[in-house]
Amino acid sequence: MTRRELVERYFDGFRAGDHPAILATLHDDVEWVIHGHRTTRGKDEFDGEIENPGFSGSPVLDVRRVHEAGEAVVVLGEGRGVSVEHGPFRFAFNDVFTFRGDLIARVDSYVVPLTGER
Repeated sequence: MTRRELVERYFDGFRAGDHPAILATLHDDVEWVIHGHRTTRGKDEFDGEIENPGFSGSPVLDVRRVHEAGEAVVVLGEGRGVSVEHGPFRFAFNDVFTFRGDLIARVDSYVVPLTGER
């Protein structure tokens, strides 16, 4: 399986709320840095952030571009979700996946809220 295919499985897992599918793409000591928000370390913490209690349901994730270079895969896209406190929202995202061998060792997520309908 290529790194791009593994990243596709990761996103498919998020779309379906499939924790085992997401966790199978990750190293045990994975680090997820959601810049400006939170950092998780290890699969247990990562698992707790997959379905954050501040959000309802699974996100809609539309991958627009994928770039691969060396040990990294960069994904740019847009998404939609539902905040428990504020209701529906849209966002742009950029995720940088750093690999160690055949698994994801680190995810750097940059999320920007979007306004208006689309």
